[in-house]
Amino acid sequence: MAIDSHAHIFRRDLPTIAAARYVPAYDALPETYAALRAANGFAGGVLVQPSFLGTDNSYLLAAIAADPDHLRGIAVVAPDCTEGAMRGLAAQGIAGVRLNLIGRPDPDFADPVWRAFLAAAARCGFQIEVQAQARRYPRLLAGLLESDVPAVVVDHFGLPDPALGVNDPGLAALMLLAARTPRLFMKLSAPYRLGGGDPLPLAEAARAAFGAGRLMIGSDWPHTQHESEADIAGLKALLARVFPAPELPQVLGGTAARLFGFRALLAAA
Repeated sequence: MAIDSHAHIFRRDLPTIAAARYVPAYDALPETYAALRAANGFAGGVLVQPSFLGTDNSYLLAAIAADPDHLRGIAVVAPDCTEGAMRGLAAQGIAGVRLNLIGRPDPDFADPVWRAFLAAAARCGFQIEVQAQARRYPRLLAGLLESDVPAVVVDHFGLPDPALGVNDPGLAALMLLAARTPRLFMKLSAPYRLGGGDPLPLAEAARAAFGAGRLMIGSDWPHTQHESEADIAGLKALLARVFPAPELPQVLGGTAARLFGFRALLAAA
């Protein structure tokens, strides 16, 4: 049972936020993603709200409603989002919220607004997913892990400095923290976002720090700005080099099935 832990859907005619760093000029439709999943052996998938659509999660929610057994979602919400609104999202298949901090300042998690946000997310059982450069994780995780959120998920191998790779001090600190923090997870996804860095030593370091039970594959479909570099089969082959046969099923699906609550798929496995 393989599960894709990271993908995006959108249409080019959907309203985008004014501050968007990039807006694709094409559609990434749910039916196209379903075909991609089938072609790559993914029984389920996790749809992550694209940053350029802001906090309007309606397109993502409609896709999950059309296929609730096979799809889950990670939403984007404002820091003042109420607990009631979060519970409404949870009832529609949302497993957590994403903080895409590329090009944005670090949140002040000591601020009362953020403290209330994290407390509400914890009460709803929401994970917090973070995309940021590795150098920022020591500070970010210090604030996030002080809260009671059940899981914090690091995107895309932790995005170390391409020139430093596993020697990036921020990534090294992240790995040390992961080794003693069961609530910390990582997506082994989008190696093309590593700026040319080698994903193999990063995957090996992640296995040593996290263990297979807190790591998961992600396609990052439709690979925005890197469409020609995408190679899901190559990513699977990379993971097969790093993880022994008894561990590989966790990375390919078991971790995501538990973390994102794919109850129907787990029951059928």
